[in-house]
Amino acid sequence: MTVHAPIFETSQASANIAFPAPAAAISLYVGDVMHQRMRPKPHRFTYRVFNILIDLDRLDEADRQSGLFGVNRRAVVSFHESDHIDGPHESVRSYVDRLLSQAGLIEKADRILLACYPRVLGRVFNPLAVYYAYDKRDVLKALVYEVRNTFGERHSYVCVCKPGDVSPAGVRQERNKRFFVSPFIDMEMRYHFRMLPPGDAMRWRILETDGNGPYLSATFDGKRTDFTTRTLGACLLRVPFQTWKIVAGIHFEALRLWWKGARYRSRGPAPVAVSFDDEAA
Repeated sequence: MTVHAPIFETSQASANIAFPAPAAAISLYVGDVMHQRMRPKPHRFTYRVFNILIDLDRLDEADRQSGLFGVNRRAVVSFHESDHIDGPHESVRSYVDRLLSQAGLIEKADRILLACYPRVLGRVFNPLAVYYAYDKRDVLKALVYEVRNTFGERHSYVCVCKPGDVSPAGVRQERNKRFFVSPFIDMEMRYHFRMLPPGDAMRWRILETDGNGPYLSATFDGKRTDFTTRTLGACLLRVPFQTWKIVAGIHFEALRLWWKGARYRSRGPAPVAVSFDDEAA
């Protein structure tokens, strides 16, 4: 299925650009993750991954797309709501609706899509998962950036789209860093999110800066493909142990940084689980 270019509405600025997302209940995005550290010890690496984009209102439909895949059940590849929420008494959809309401979004999102890594052989680690909240015209109303670290902690940056955030090039948002991720990067940083919403392609760029300018750039550049047993099987053949590859890669690159002389920063107390627009000025 072809996803068309952004549609230009005639309403108010920043809320007038629609990015039609895939109509499918679930899609695959295959591409490359890149991290580039600019200073004080330059460092760069790239690796191949595959993401899923899943409609939180159509989990039952997504569950039937392939014999290799399951939702909230054991399968070779799976999506479990418990990987993104705490406790069994709330769905991911209702959880995100609650966050958006707390952030000041008055009208409930018509559709919420989640881009994330799936479980592979029962294991998953998502350094970043992104929720896209749309209105009935396919206009983005908010994004939620869900970040995890290797200490088992999670933090969500809830970002309602404001005038000027959305342009034909995508979404541009900024937030102060509030969550410890790398033991080699200070907390006094600011994130600059540059996101192309999911269509035929999906691109993420997060630039981390401090008072002296750019410090680290992290990107994902993925192309969409239909979610079928054949395409999912091809992903597994190409990246057979994705979760282990991601976790091992994080620790291996940390070791390389340490070997280059990067200074270790100790982890402070765990932050609150969520931060909102008015906390990130």
